[in-house]
Amino acid sequence: MGWVANPWTAVAAAIWIQSSCGASYTFSIYSSVLKSTQGYDQSTLDTVSVFKDIGANFGVLSGLLYTAVVPYTHRSALPGSPSKSKWTFLAGPWLVLAAGAIQFLTGFIFIWASVVGLISPPPVPVMCFFAWLSANGQTFLNTTNVVTGLRNFPGHSGTIIGIMKGFLGLSGAILIQIYHTFFDGDPSTFILMLALLPSFISVLLMFLLRIYEVHGSDYKKHLDSFSVTTVIIVSYLVFIIILQNFVSLPYWGQMFEFVILMVLLASPFGIAIKAHWEESQKFTQSYTIERGSSTNKGSTSSSYSASVDQVEYTELPSGEEQVQVTSDDELPHEEDKSPLQAMCTIEFWMLFVIMISGLGSGLATINNMSQIGQSLGYSTIEINNLVSLWSMWNFLGRFGGGHISDYIMHRKGWPRPLLMTTTLGIMVIGHLIIACGFRGNLYLGPVLVGIGYGAHWSLMPTITSELFGVKHMGTIFNAIAAASPLGSYILSVRVVGYFYDKQADEDNLCFGIDCFMSSFFILAGVAFLTFLVGLVLYFRTQRFYKQVVLRRLKHYAR
Repeated sequence: MGWVANPWTAVAAAIWIQSSCGASYTFSIYSSVLKSTQGYDQSTLDTVSVFKDIGANFGVLSGLLYTAVVPYTHRSALPGSPSKSKWTFLAGPWLVLAAGAIQFLTGFIFIWASVVGLISPPPVPVMCFFAWLSANGQTFLNTTNVVTGLRNFPGHSGTIIGIMKGFLGLSGAILIQIYHTFFDGDPSTFILMLALLPSFISVLLMFLLRIYEVHGSDYKKHLDSFSVTTVIIVSYLVFIIILQNFVSLPYWGQMFEFVILMVLLASPFGIAIKAHWEESQKFTQSYTIERGSSTNKGSTSSSYSASVDQVEYTELPSGEEQVQVTSDDELPHEEDKSPLQAMCTIEFWMLFVIMISGLGSGLATINNMSQIGQSLGYSTIEINNLVSLWSMWNFLGRFGGGHISDYIMHRKGWPRPLLMTTTLGIMVIGHLIIACGFRGNLYLGPVLVGIGYGAHWSLMPTITSELFGVKHMGTIFNAIAAASPLGSYILSVRVVGYFYDKQADEDNLCFGIDCFMSSFFILAGVAFLTFLVGLVLYFRTQRFYKQVVLRRLKHYAR
């Protein structure tokens, strides 16, 4: 079973699930057919979209379920402790994945049935509920993959979360490529695919996601292999997105592009096989040396197991007893805070405010990208390229934020909130560039905003786990992430939309630099104030990172 159940196949399985569960990013593909078949006006369609966004960002339920069904062992507990209950083997991350798959299937099947006429058009509140339900399934899959990866690779949490969040950001582009290849011009069938594909992949791979304790300090090279594959995939997606905007390919060309994409997506399983084989060889060599040494001494060593899984990585028994570690050379023991305890801290609300600005202003930018381009005289092709490439800048922030934060932590000893504060400063510059409205500004401003926006998605869960502990991390982080739709509403509707409407003509259109200048100067000011909040958070947590988090990383390195 070691070749099937090990930490590396768990990473590969999580990558595939993350790559398929970003249906909330594809609403524009089927929104028109939903509007026409249900008889919605634009306001009603926007209402359904808002509930979709709320569902995709309200992950508290998934965090609570993960905490309830996935047994937790404190970082200082020793492996091999007895299980508390004979029934705990039934628990595990697979239960949370199953719950998410059911939500995906139920929500999108209902929407599809309504669109194709199998059922009568439901009342708007009912449609809003199923839009929320289908999008909320994404949070169950994402929470499972992120928290499980963090618990399996605590020494490089930024790297693994960057990979997971990066593929979630790419999933929209991957699903749209599937649409263009097989369902182009048939969005109703695409809705059916959104119901079936993420659910099928989650159920197929859910038993590969388990909690392990990874031993050794050189597993980073295997994570780097996954990272290299991630960069290759995003580079390929950028290439084909730009190509499709300028060239109309025949069907065989589209199929060829899709086959290459599937081969690249399959490569993480090849990396997993190679990583397990290398560790099997390493175990065989160490076992042979130890056995020979014991034979020469006339004794038999009992410190080695016949299974490589028990040497290189041990699947943690469910419900292990906690063991207090007191030695200075051992892992520092700090208490994992409950969601209520976390909400009583200043740090929680500082992170909440940062998310309102960081994610809210990022969503305000992408939600109005088309209108900004039109007002400044960009061509349709240019606008389509900018919108398509936003997901790439988003990915770069998610992926790079995790890797860079690990680098500055391991090599420089700098706390992770310092990088978060830096990304807020980058977003200030990006908003100012957009506000200035000079020719070509959208080729630079949205890049900076997109990178900062994406970085928040990888930095925030990592910082949450470091400040409040891993046990309730899923719930606490998703409570903080609830600031995203709140920030989007305030900054996109009440700021950007308000100033645009003030400048618009009788046809509700606006042209010129004044359409968005005031609103983006306000976004820059909000981002700057949040930058100051980030600085305060950095100084408040600097001592904690030095005394606890950095000691923990040194322990994992040893």
